[in-house]
Amino acid sequence: MPYFFISAAHKSSGKTTLSVGLTAALSHRGLEVQTFKKGPDYIDPLWLSSASGRACLNLDFFTTPRQEIEQAFQTAMQGADIGVIEGNKGLYDGLDLDGSNSNAALAALLDAPVVLVIDARGMTRGIAPLILGYQAFDPGIRIAGVILNKVGGSRHEGKLRRVIEHYTDLSVIGAVQLSPDLVIDERHLGLMPSNEAEQARVKIHSLRDAVASQVDLERVIEIAMEAPPLISSMAATVVQKIIPKRVRIGFPRDRVFGFYYPDDLRKMELAGADLVPFNSLEDSHLPQVDGLLVGGGFPEIGMAELEANRTLRSEILDFVENDGPVYAECGGLMYLSRSLTWKGKTCRMVGAIPGDAVMHDRPQGRGYARLHETGLSPWPRLEGQGCDFAAHEFHYSSLDNLEGDLDFAYEVTRGTGIDGRHDGIVYKNLLASYTHLRDVGGNHWTQRFVRHVERCKSGA
Repeated sequence: MPYFFISAAHKSSGKTTLSVGLTAALSHRGLEVQTFKKGPDYIDPLWLSSASGRACLNLDFFTTPRQEIEQAFQTAMQGADIGVIEGNKGLYDGLDLDGSNSNAALAALLDAPVVLVIDARGMTRGIAPLILGYQAFDPGIRIAGVILNKVGGSRHEGKLRRVIEHYTDLSVIGAVQLSPDLVIDERHLGLMPSNEAEQARVKIHSLRDAVASQVDLERVIEIAMEAPPLISSMAATVVQKIIPKRVRIGFPRDRVFGFYYPDDLRKMELAGADLVPFNSLEDSHLPQVDGLLVGGGFPEIGMAELEANRTLRSEILDFVENDGPVYAECGGLMYLSRSLTWKGKTCRMVGAIPGDAVMHDRPQGRGYARLHETGLSPWPRLEGQGCDFAAHEFHYSSLDNLEGDLDFAYEVTRGTGIDGRHDGIVYKNLLASYTHLRDVGGNHWTQRFVRHVERCKSGA
């Protein structure tokens, strides 16, 4: 099972477009490609999943213990021919001074050879000390090759290749020319909904063809084969037990809602949930469900359509008011509020939360978060689970004009949440927060939510 880590010298080097293109090009060769993304992220994994046909797995030091990362990686690689791990930001970037949660640290943990992407705009001879510095900074990291990106023509490429060949021992395995066609509009295409699937397919094919013609795929595969064999004892085969589906949980998956971690959805199914997708823009009625999960996304880009779908909004409000169990994150929180304002326009939303979501030009909450449970969450606690856990948030909206004496499930010890101090509004059997949870590191939220839905269904 060969695999490699694709990173960059710095953020915005075009690493994601190259990762998607490489994944699609390798898949086009008939290889089963398993993709991974470092850190908490929804958009890049959606593209990678679409390019490979296999669900992309997030690997994140902040929320997940190192041993759990290793086990998850090796389990996901089962049945794959090659693994592509996309980093975030630059190779040595991370939260801590010692680099313990950097991309390099993840590459070291997985013993993965690194392909370094370099934004070559405006560079010639200066590329040599950059590469030499990255090699010398941590000799334990195996940088196996370089892909030059955003190259300004064949003459520029020739100069860069000669410099790298003369001053370094690394091979240039690709040189991708600067082109406006090789850019992903992550804000609007990132979700890849059904009615934009054709646009996403065209974009992925464009990236595939560009990479296949400008990157040495044979050398990429050779580099991936330099990875050590996976230890079978670490990749314990997952025995899928046949679990009776005890509850039906509906969730919107469409152009505006799509931020769900595939492994969390799978764990929810393993806990006994039958997941029922619906379209918040087009479906006039809720499906027959026992609970609702409303994930994140971009409700602002479809807010007029969400408002126009009055029947669905009314049924969701009735579901909440009749003590139906609901969990909402970020975009879901916005949808459940009274209204949503963006670019000077305001649209009515569900109205279950006594506040108004307002979009801003700058992020209102961004990055990793830590939460402490207040004891007011409607979800049952699991034996042995603590009250503190790690999560993440990224939202451009704030929740304004909050009314009443609200209950909150969490105190925010790191991050922003709803008001800088609290997150997780609790109303009847609804829990709604800006923070995104992951079922890793002992925070088994999916099991707790399924149990909550079961308890509500039984009237306990």
